[in-house]
Amino acid sequence: MGSISHVITTATNPYLPHLTLARSRGLRLSPSSSRLPPSRFAKKVGIFAEISNRTSTNAAIDFSDPDWKTKFQEDFEARFRLPHITDTIPDAAPIPSTFCLKMRTPIDKDFPGHYSSDEEWHGYINNNDRVLLKTIYYSSPTSAGAECIDPNCTWVEQWVHRAGPREKIYYKPEEVKAAIVTCGGLCPGLNDVIRQIVITLEIYGVKRIVGIPFGYRGFSDRELTEVPLSRKVVQNIHLSGGSLLGVSRGGPGERGIDMLFVLGGNGTHAGANAIHNECRKRRLKISVIGVPKTIDNDILLMDKTFGFDTAVEEAQRAINSAYIEAHSAYHGIGIVKLMGRSSGFIAMQASLSSGQVDICLIPEVPFNFHGPHGVLSHLKYLLETKGSAVVCVAEGAGQNLLQKTNAKDASGNIVFGDIGVYIQQETKKYFKEIGLHADIKYIDPTYMIRACRANASDGILCTVLGQNAGVFVSLERRERKRLKEKGGGEEEGKTL
Repeated sequence: MGSISHVITTATNPYLPHLTLARSRGLRLSPSSSRLPPSRFAKKVGIFAEISNRTSTNAAIDFSDPDWKTKFQEDFEARFRLPHITDTIPDAAPIPSTFCLKMRTPIDKDFPGHYSSDEEWHGYINNNDRVLLKTIYYSSPTSAGAECIDPNCTWVEQWVHRAGPREKIYYKPEEVKAAIVTCGGLCPGLNDVIRQIVITLEIYGVKRIVGIPFGYRGFSDRELTEVPLSRKVVQNIHLSGGSLLGVSRGGPGERGIDMLFVLGGNGTHAGANAIHNECRKRRLKISVIGVPKTIDNDILLMDKTFGFDTAVEEAQRAINSAYIEAHSAYHGIGIVKLMGRSSGFIAMQASLSSGQVDICLIPEVPFNFHGPHGVLSHLKYLLETKGSAVVCVAEGAGQNLLQKTNAKDASGNIVFGDIGVYIQQETKKYFKEIGLHADIKYIDPTYMIRACRANASDGILCTVLGQNAGVFVSLERRERKRLKEKGGGEEEGKTL
């Protein structure tokens, strides 16, 4: 049986094909634009906004230049060029890969990767394999869901590297010390990814695998000791939520590591990028491998991030509770706040799949809260016509309605105001002022959702990501993901 990664395509390193799952369904993927606002779905879900008919035009491109298409493709390839370890260490010698799923027990125990000529495994990925990002040709910018590079919606091929094990590697597994660190907030599936990275590294023959406790803090806090990892240790950790290693926000120190696997979001990968750049500057043979983590599903070039399906599934419970509370009360209003700093995918998909939400508010779509066409006016209409209402709001929605602060968290992200509490208070105030009774219930299931175990769908995705991360590193990696959410300060890179 071949590697599971044979059927997975990713936008990642040609020698380290593990980072982003970007199946070639071709929706919403353009290097010059982010995902479309999910504003065209389901008439039942009221989304309050004025949406302009936009095309994703790159203002920096001179479309009058007859060669603009070629220049655009060259720029795209340059931005997604993947640095090779030989860029820093030109004399680094490749060796045959020790990864083979066909035979787990090596023939020659003196060299774990040696297989006889009649046992050659044809499951390796060629370095020149590519995956087509966009598979839909939009004939017009006015087509539903169209994302165009130029006003004429010219077809431009955009290719990324295919994931999977390579035939040559640049480390001897028996000499490697690999470390795994999880940073940022919790997310369903973290333990699944950790487990598969460890299992894959052991298939290669890596014996020294450790976990760094509590994120980047574990590098500098000498009271936090490394956690030895092996298949025996991680065998059943995917059955629990959270992270075996713990999480935190903050910056790194020295551990004598050859290979660092970083699981985290924007701020975490800014730190990983700083570490990578420092290693290159010092000409150190250290690889930094990033596995993007965000429950919000808002990473460009990825159709789905791990933990998202679980979050949507768990959010159903909160929405159903809000519906029951609202439906069981006289003029009941249920308000549910879900995760989503810069994107409303969890709120939108949970609302659509529940069939119980009347108003869905997301960051991508501005809305009026007061006024004749505002949310409060529509809530009044719902109470008068159907007797109850359910509102689902993403945490990043309506931030323009709240008082802004300059506060930032340890990763450099702006601390948002609580839109859920604002809606609850303003709704109570509004109905009291107009003299109409309203029974308001507010539910915030954030920590319940992110701490639960990954469901089956996310479990498979995490296994794929973990295996592709563990497909042995032959490249140094710097942060190449174009996270849609901006922010997250650079952290000073130090020798590992």
